[in-house]
Amino acid sequence: MQLLRVIFILWITLAGLLAAIPARALAFDFRPLETVVEKAVSDSVFPGASLAVLYKGQVVFHKAFGKMTYTAESSPVDTTTIYDLASLTKAISTTSIVMQLVDHDSLSLQSPVSTYLPDFGCNGKKRVTIEHLLRHTSGLRAHSYFAKSCASPGDLFRAIETDTLLAPPGTTTLYSDLGFILLGKIVATITGKSLAENFHARFAAPLGLHSTMFTPPASILKRVAPVEQDTLWPFSTPRPLVHDQNAALLGGVAGHAGLYSTTGDLITFTRMLMREGSVGNKVYFRKSTLNNFFSRSRTERALGWDMRSLDGPSSAGDFFSRASYGHLGYTGTSIWIDPQQDLAVILLSNRVWPTSANIKIRKFRPLLHNTVAKCLQLKRF
Repeated sequence: MQLLRVIFILWITLAGLLAAIPARALAFDFRPLETVVEKAVSDSVFPGASLAVLYKGQVVFHKAFGKMTYTAESSPVDTTTIYDLASLTKAISTTSIVMQLVDHDSLSLQSPVSTYLPDFGCNGKKRVTIEHLLRHTSGLRAHSYFAKSCASPGDLFRAIETDTLLAPPGTTTLYSDLGFILLGKIVATITGKSLAENFHARFAAPLGLHSTMFTPPASILKRVAPVEQDTLWPFSTPRPLVHDQNAALLGGVAGHAGLYSTTGDLITFTRMLMREGSVGNKVYFRKSTLNNFFSRSRTERALGWDMRSLDGPSSAGDFFSRASYGHLGYTGTSIWIDPQQDLAVILLSNRVWPTSANIKIRKFRPLLHNTVAKCLQLKRF
């Protein structure tokens, strides 16, 4: 009788433990995913990486691989390692702040850029709107090495403001850093605070993103994954840490690059997006604004984010739905979110160490997302 009672208690205890575990998580075998990422490290796709997978409201995978660099004495990375997000800054910081300004009627997507930056309206640019900048349809050139001709942030902005367009606004899609550099300045103009101050107050502080910031302080640099050295920095003044040279010229805080973060922090931020812009009782975005920004236009770009290609290959692979949105970062970072399947994959790496000539990540990204999908037993779209 006593034995039966003990067995019954053990059975109840075990049932309780199993109930506390997400049921679907028991079926997931992520060993193929670990093998793929470990092989990427051994094949020098990147020296190290941190990877997170969110599915059906759960963090079903969160693990780091490799080291800070390829040297034998290099420290291993972990899920608290801080990475230079590069162009993920456009989506996570700049676009998010713009979304809130639109929410509060402080900014109109149809307003000409010259409404906020009057000097921009010259040389045929009066018809360029905020929406054109967000969708990369402004006609502005993609990139320029401003440090070759500009000695200050003021010089850089004057160079953009006096530039001519490569195409009439709204007629073609040309991914442009310059447009988001301008958006960063517009945010500062409207709010009277820097992009970094805005992001901290609006998102980092309330969401508890303690490792997400511009210009990381010296006290945490040991946690920051290194990137290639800038051998072309033409100034005698110290160079800010950020990989992107134009962001460095702007002091490390720019609308197109400069944000640093960890996978842990980005899990929190991504969950907020996936929960329709709310966490608890705090609303970060109206649902109507989310729907507007994450809808596909005539192009394959949303407002501030990319969307999965309708035709042809995608860095998101073959299993993400057409409703998926995401963004890539030059340093080896990416986020892809599929609202239809309640799925998100966050990859942070420093593939640009020791050189950005390493482009192996282009083949790795679709393989990564396909492997995640297969581990989750998803069907191909």
